[in-house]
Amino acid sequence: MKIKISILIIFFTGFSIIVFSQSESNIDGNILLRRERSGSINIHSSGWGFGYRTGKFINGFKKRMIEFEFVTMKHPKEIKTANPYFENSRSYFYGKLNNLYLGRVGYGIQKVINNKPYWGGAEVRFFYYGGASLGFVKPVYLYIINESSSFYEILLTVEKYNPDKHQIQDIYGKGPFGKGIDKMKLYVGAYAKVGLNFEYGDWNESLKALEAGIILDYYPKAIPIMAYNNDINLFLSFYVSFNFGKRFN
Repeated sequence: MKIKISILIIFFTGFSIIVFSQSESNIDGNILLRRERSGSINIHSSGWGFGYRTGKFINGFKKRMIEFEFVTMKHPKEIKTANPYFENSRSYFYGKLNNLYLGRVGYGIQKVINNKPYWGGAEVRFFYYGGASLGFVKPVYLYIINESSSFYEILLTVEKYNPDKHQIQDIYGKGPFGKGIDKMKLYVGAYAKVGLNFEYGDWNESLKALEAGIILDYYPKAIPIMAYNNDINLFLSFYVSFNFGKRFN
């Protein structure tokens, strides 16, 4: 009798350990790896960018994340043009005062709304993020045509674009990318992001996902981008991104 009771105690103890361990570290047959790192490449309605995320699972259906992003941001009225009087002139955006690049640092939550079926498919998550948005504003420099003593020679200088001074016939094209970095200004604001994440990776350790969402960036001090247009302090963009990374404990 004592032997049977001992066997029963051992059986139920072992069963309890198995059930507990499965509830803590197994979801649909996969081990729950609690930490995650990923990179991303995105295209949005006003440019493109890339990002990095790191996070931790709160439970099997919810995780908290920290993200870093860097994106380009275009003005909706940007139109590429070129000097019609010179065949080999370089294209540029007429009237553009500044190039704008955004850096985002934020905190967010992802929640599972549809688990991945055991036969495959995609797991769907709803997410929201918020944090600081840093606007890096670099003035536009152009190649400007100057008078030359020779009819057959073009004399070019690199100058900061001045809409009151430089007309279309005076502009040869876009200046060097590095010019104006030392004149860059920083605008500090905030952003909010919501959307859906569709993870389709085959392995629990690897992460492959498509993501779509909406981002709102706000700056208390409006940012000048185009001449003869109002400065902007609110940027709304729609984006799609490809995310790739890994999970670990």
